[in-house]
Amino acid sequence: MQKRRQSCRTPKWIARGGRVYYDAIWHKGQRLKVAGMSEAVRAALENSVEGLAETAPKTDAGFLWDFWYPAMRSAEIYGKNLAKAMLLEVPLVLGRTTEGKAFAMRDACPHRGIPLSYGHFDGKNVQCSYHGWEFDACSGRCVEIPSLTSHDKLKVERINAPHYPCEERDGYVWVYMSAPGTRMPEKLPGAPELEKFSSRFKITRLECELPSHIDHGIIGLMDPAHGPFVHQSWFWRSKTSIHEKAKQFEPIPNGFRMSPHQPSANSAPYKLLAKMTGETVTTTIDFELPNIRTEIDRSGKLWFSSRATVTPVRRDLCRIDFVAAWNLPFPVSIFRIFAKIFLRQDQETMIRQSEGLKHNPRLMLIDDADRPAKWYFALKQNLIEARRSGLPMEHPMDGPVTLHWRS
Repeated sequence: MQKRRQSCRTPKWIARGGRVYYDAIWHKGQRLKVAGMSEAVRAALENSVEGLAETAPKTDAGFLWDFWYPAMRSAEIYGKNLAKAMLLEVPLVLGRTTEGKAFAMRDACPHRGIPLSYGHFDGKNVQCSYHGWEFDACSGRCVEIPSLTSHDKLKVERINAPHYPCEERDGYVWVYMSAPGTRMPEKLPGAPELEKFSSRFKITRLECELPSHIDHGIIGLMDPAHGPFVHQSWFWRSKTSIHEKAKQFEPIPNGFRMSPHQPSANSAPYKLLAKMTGETVTTTIDFELPNIRTEIDRSGKLWFSSRATVTPVRRDLCRIDFVAAWNLPFPVSIFRIFAKIFLRQDQETMIRQSEGLKHNPRLMLIDDADRPAKWYFALKQNLIEARRSGLPMEHPMDGPVTLHWRS
């Protein structure tokens, strides 16, 4: 397939000091910090770096709000224990009611700010350890202030500790992180769920932390060219296996898809799957805002489905949460051995990258291997602008396009 020309409105990209700046044609509103370890920047540029204008709030961490994010494993909240988590630099306390419902509240008492995670939970209400204020765990509504007397006129029920909607999927507690100072939408979409293709399957979960801003974590997650170098191993890739590839991509809502295709012939797992079934293996890979990469591999009746999310913890720290399900005749223990090696390789690379980013090097994005990263930045900024303006979000892709690279 011939590579389609992108619209003349395709953004220009300039990197300096560890930051990527965007063409104002695509990114007209609030702007985004990319490097992740310094202040947010706003780009107002034509064709050179002389057009930079830094006007965005210095507190902007470059996060996307009003989405579901995985906070922790479901197994980590049990009984009447309170667990702590951090999402988008918001401290959270999570637990499970006597009825089994997961809840999440901001980990700070609205009275004097002490973390509620130090308090007591009776299966229904969370009691602050400082002055005994109690809050309904599922709504955040204050139900008791022990120090009040009959002379006080304070209406306790009007006091609320910030709380966040929770849903459990695939063994994770997902929390809907609404933008600070905004009202929670009346109707929320469901939390993401991993697609499965049979009633019987195996499932496993892994995670690792990356010392970087979420943007670096995400473009590393979707990078198609690092495999033979970062993931060199007898069971995956080697430098000698590099060859040219051509893959078709298509736009999807809030993201893009690597259209169904036969996976790389230089990857041992795909070769093995084809031998097991005697049929062609097809792979589909999606990326959707704010942070989700899914991959589905199918061959005959056998299938493998995975999801990787890059969860922003702080502006200088993110976490990969990886879950996979399959009906292949591979035990979970064997899969976990290889998956841990794979994740550790990514983690070590990001740790090394963070050493370089501390010194604000010049960075760049190239075609075609870095085009998915460019789409990510454009999608992110266009969503921010659409929310600001109230207009429909403009997708940076105007249709299917074929990209070429070597890996």
